[in-house]
Amino acid sequence: MTQDNHPVEWMLMSKYFSEIEKLGLPYTFSLGNHDLGSKPGQFADVHDTSVANKYFPVGRFGNKPYWGGSYNENAIDNHFIEIRSGGINWLIMSLEFGPSDDVIRWANEIIGKNRDKAIIINTHAYLYSDSTWLDNEDWWRPQAYGIGKDSTRTVNDGGQIWGKLVSKHPNILAVFCGHVLNSGVGTLVSTGENGNKVYQMLANFQRGVYGSENGGNGYLRIITFDKKKKTLDVKTYSTWENKYHPSPEHNFIFEEINIERYTRLK
Repeated sequence: MTQDNHPVEWMLMSKYFSEIEKLGLPYTFSLGNHDLGSKPGQFADVHDTSVANKYFPVGRFGNKPYWGGSYNENAIDNHFIEIRSGGINWLIMSLEFGPSDDVIRWANEIIGKNRDKAIIINTHAYLYSDSTWLDNEDWWRPQAYGIGKDSTRTVNDGGQIWGKLVSKHPNILAVFCGHVLNSGVGTLVSTGENGNKVYQMLANFQRGVYGSENGGNGYLRIITFDKKKKTLDVKTYSTWENKYHPSPEHNFIFEEINIERYTRLK
């Protein structure tokens, strides 16, 4: 959401997202390492999301029809929304950078109670740019940051999130993440314990990614689930240049996806 967890950046984010709210569009977001810390420029040195919660308090969402709930009723750090689209009930859960064991426990409980919904999980640090889980000894992992060295709080990396949460539920369809530089892209399809395929994607366009210009040129992922065609269509579009990304790594289609398999529709 921000570069330096600065109040001015959060003020601008609040202003821009208010335009989305005026349109009545549901939205959710995952807090990254740049969105927490003791002060601007300190990325996840401690677990402090007070500025984020000042500008995006839970009360801002409590009256929205799509709001599902949050791990901490007073904090937006880990939360979920619920929507119905294309004849499918969806639950979209956003987990912060390096979610704790207790947050993972909460996420398991929420998903376990919503077996009639297709689940999408957003979290910041999950895949490497080599399309593997973020779980090796590396400075990208949450364990390498200050929050990972805090003996009073656990953190989980991508491999741990897969093992403790994602792999366990038959209705988790996709996981989206960012954080890692290099090519800024990675795609992994894995099979969960219940035989369901999980489509996992890294998409990062920030400064420092190979070929990045103007801080990312406003690129964003547009992901379309088509129940009739049984496809998951991924496109990457630049709002700044008004064109699609030229790389096939950013534009592709998964086929033969029976989306209804991920739900127990009533």
